[in-house]
Amino acid sequence: MAVNLRGRHLLTLKHHTPYEIQFLLDLSRDLKNKKRAGIRGDLLAGKNVALIFEKPSTRTRCAFTVATIDEGGHPEYLGKNDIQLGHKEDVADTARVLGRMFDGIEFRGFKQSVVEDLAKFSGVPVWNGLTDQFHPTQVLADFLTIQEEFGTLKGIKLVYVGDGRNNMANSLMIGAAKMGMHFVIGSPKSLFPEDGLVAECRKIAQDCQSGAVIEVLDDPKAAVKGAHAVYTDVWASMGEEDKLAERKALLQPYQVNKELMAAIGREEAIFLHCLPAVKGYEVMEDVFESRCSRVFDEAENRMHTIKATMVASIGNL
Repeated sequence: MAVNLRGRHLLTLKHHTPYEIQFLLDLSRDLKNKKRAGIRGDLLAGKNVALIFEKPSTRTRCAFTVATIDEGGHPEYLGKNDIQLGHKEDVADTARVLGRMFDGIEFRGFKQSVVEDLAKFSGVPVWNGLTDQFHPTQVLADFLTIQEEFGTLKGIKLVYVGDGRNNMANSLMIGAAKMGMHFVIGSPKSLFPEDGLVAECRKIAQDCQSGAVIEVLDDPKAAVKGAHAVYTDVWASMGEEDKLAERKALLQPYQVNKELMAAIGREEAIFLHCLPAVKGYEVMEDVFESRCSRVFDEAENRMHTIKATMVASIGNL
């Protein structure tokens, strides 16, 4: 099936078909092989990319920067104190200015409405580098890592343990529904994902005929049983630091440690984390540094999947 992502935004994975997601993963693999062979490209030659960051970043900033330069483009970092976004100038006006100067815009910040308004008014492709609700570029990196490990996504059991309402749980659930995975959230009932999103993801799976299974459980050991991959994230996201003590008490049973990994019952299971990790909280050091950990493969894959996303939407293909 022919896939054309020219001019497309990446705000969440809701708007991409399974074929389009797989196309991005295949393109990521090809671009990764190209980089490892030492081949510099020109697929973004003459392209200027605005990188808007309200929140600090290691992987997202470096991935967008290196990916753009690798293919001959120019990235311009715009921190929260560098431009007037949301201060003296509303989002719509900023979007219209940047859209006349840049070929694509990345946004990493708080409100999903901001990235959606950038897409609405800029006239150029906009990519969500993280908001409080969704983190689609991370999911692409996660899926590339899983695909490299197991050769497929379909039928893979991916279990997320921790805060079941955060942007990673939301985004993984959407992606898993599209790609025919068995996705389980293991979380306290008070941190279960929104019922509406769970229902939407189950409908996505049905509409796509992907065969995906979506479950939400409050028993962490029951959740991880038979998992191919176990995923976690920080217990208090950026902006929620004041809730850390409360979350630590609530989420301690969901810590990824040797005991929880032993409950999987599958020898080849892997551990994933979007990073940065607070070791000793959501994951223990002996799991993070174990042979089952793929967190740094996953981190590297941010660059390859982000490169594929930009190339597919604004590249010289």
